[in-house]
Amino acid sequence: MRRTAPLILGAGPAGCAAAIALAEAGVCPLLLDRDADARDQLCGGFLSWRTAERLRALGVDPVGLGARRVEHLALFAADREAVVPLPAPAFGLSRRELDGALRRRALDLGASLEIDGARAIERDTIIGRRREWRASSLFFAAGKHDVRGASRPRLDGDPALGLRLRLPASTEREALVANRIELHLFEGGYAGVVLQEHGSANVCLAVRKSLLAASGGEPRRMLESLAGQHPAFGRRLAGDWDAQGIETVGAVPYGWVAQDTHPGLFRLGDQAAVIPSLAGEGIAIALASGAQAARAWLELGPEGAIGYQRAFARRARHPVRTARAARALAENRAAAKLGIAAVARIPPLVRWLMDASRIDPDARLAQPRPAA
Repeated sequence: MRRTAPLILGAGPAGCAAAIALAEAGVCPLLLDRDADARDQLCGGFLSWRTAERLRALGVDPVGLGARRVEHLALFAADREAVVPLPAPAFGLSRRELDGALRRRALDLGASLEIDGARAIERDTIIGRRREWRASSLFFAAGKHDVRGASRPRLDGDPALGLRLRLPASTEREALVANRIELHLFEGGYAGVVLQEHGSANVCLAVRKSLLAASGGEPRRMLESLAGQHPAFGRRLAGDWDAQGIETVGAVPYGWVAQDTHPGLFRLGDQAAVIPSLAGEGIAIALASGAQAARAWLELGPEGAIGYQRAFARRARHPVRTARAARALAENRAAAKLGIAAVARIPPLVRWLMDASRIDPDARLAQPRPAA
């Protein structure tokens, strides 16, 4: 019997990776996204060398998109600092450029794109703002945003919140941050800083709700406080940050892994496994989930969802736990200082963390089994 092409909710890295794999196999999926044009997202501005390799295999070259080369990791905690070389060159690239290129690649291969916001999911139907969308297979790749009917549980009484701001190019930040990815660690959270195309700087924070609450729930007051307490971070923000918009995402369930599903529902990216962003492998896991979900669907159709989800959960469990443990250490002032000292003395620890928090996108999953 002829299968109906999957409907893919979310035209980010996970959804587009699935669309590309399906289109290359002769299937023309429909991508559904709330934005007509790709836009910057909260996380994902850093691409590891392995992620870059996978993107090239998908037909997208980060260098051709203007990505900035990154060769060092800089860690800051209180009065401690360590700068160590990365195992291989990585890249800084905005999600606007990355997602836009992946969309174009998927569409060039035969996928189609419709614009609508998802209000709810009911089994095989997406209740959109414009209309209802129905398909026998749904690839759910909505990133960190939950959708009613398929929400992820909250795991923590003091949940993580995500904040992002993009700073314009400046000679001061260029001198400080060029050629490296920085992690600024503080009690209750951390911030990543990396330069992207055209010299702009992406600043992405993951903070505990209690840290924001201590500043009256005001992100700008919290950033002012952090800049005053952590001079190195303050120098990166400099004097022009307050004029920039701040994007926020509430209650990100870091550490959550989808253990099961029902026939026809394939969870991808952050809807499959939410890895703390400090590991630097979030985009790689998103791409891996898209490729593996497409493979399972091509083999078994809608019935491949259960086997895919369980197998992906097994593969994601260890990387997510590793990154979650690293996040817990990063958020503790004393542990962060000890960790920086250890990395300074033993630089290969960086490679170990990145290796331990990745999923090989080309690894075969266990053979999916149809639902009983």
